[in-house]
Amino acid sequence: MAHLSRLVLTDFRNYRHLSWTPETPVTVVVGENGSGKTNLLESVSLLLPGRGLRGARVADLPRHGGTRWGVAARIDVPDGVEAGMRELAVGSDPARPERRVVRLDGEALRNRGRVSDFLSAVWLTPQMDRLFQEGAAGRRRFLDRLVLAMEPGHARELAAHDHAMMQRNRLLAAGGADPAWLSALEDAMARHGVAATAARAGLVTLLNGDDVALCDGFPATVMALESDIAQRLRQTPALAVEDWLRAQLAASRGRDRARGSASVGAHRTDLHMHDRATGRSAAQSSTGQQKAMLVGVVLSHARLIAQARGQAPLILLDEPLVHLDEARRNALFRAIGRLETTVMLSGTDAAQFGPLRDQAAFVMPRDGALLPIP
Repeated sequence: MAHLSRLVLTDFRNYRHLSWTPETPVTVVVGENGSGKTNLLESVSLLLPGRGLRGARVADLPRHGGTRWGVAARIDVPDGVEAGMRELAVGSDPARPERRVVRLDGEALRNRGRVSDFLSAVWLTPQMDRLFQEGAAGRRRFLDRLVLAMEPGHARELAAHDHAMMQRNRLLAAGGADPAWLSALEDAMARHGVAATAARAGLVTLLNGDDVALCDGFPATVMALESDIAQRLRQTPALAVEDWLRAQLAASRGRDRARGSASVGAHRTDLHMHDRATGRSAAQSSTGQQKAMLVGVVLSHARLIAQARGQAPLILLDEPLVHLDEARRNALFRAIGRLETTVMLSGTDAAQFGPLRDQAAFVMPRDGALLPIP
């Protein structure tokens, strides 16, 4: 397991300068709303490829409307090729502050995916509580974040698909596009869209097969993709599905020109969840049941990463106790006690985290610093 052994923030969000050495693998961050609890967890999430647990723009990260910011960490990697104390930093590019730069052991990385060779993270945020009331796009993003932690190359497949799709939409809207050009873009959409959907479907299968979820204290969840591509992949080789998707895209050019977007493709995927025991869908469950299902999925995902990569991910839980009853809160605390990795939790009431007192350090953000809570 990789451990976070030091964290330094410079002009990040509400932190002017913070140098923090975690005392224990489990840390509970307690404070009032707006004190910087989520900012602290977000800073750790930004060490990984992607836009972090908030999905924030680079322009939103500097302190008080500035342009420069930085997050640096020391990661203790005990095993593998990357073993040792690794110095990882992400921040604004000195030459172009609107862009971010990543450094590993002092050297700039062209490929952020290399970080995923020795570090991964899973997280839960209050925004995810609305997952079942929002549209399919939010559920796709949730699933894609899970896939990305297992398969860093998934981000490239999604980006290539979306880039080709946007170019195709633009050409169709302009009219008179070269059919060969459109065919090339549709070929890219088919290849990358099928690859992305296969990765999504693969992770769903793994999560559905996690039998340990039955004894976690949270509802074991059955996940299902609503996707023509995924349905065909269950019965047809991937190359044949690519051919089918190319033909569908070519045949729908007139319709897609009128609607301004592609009517078929990986971007039309939706994700559904059901309680494995009762069969009740997440959309029809109470808020507390939905939150419990999400916690169960996050714990299953962490186990899968540990099994696949030989290292448990960092776990970032922002306001995890909201909507959970006492029994489910205690189940979460027991699960955390079994995790051998860095775990960070946040909340407004330290008393609610009382069962973690023997194994966690409690801290409070105050004026850009972290003060211990006795």
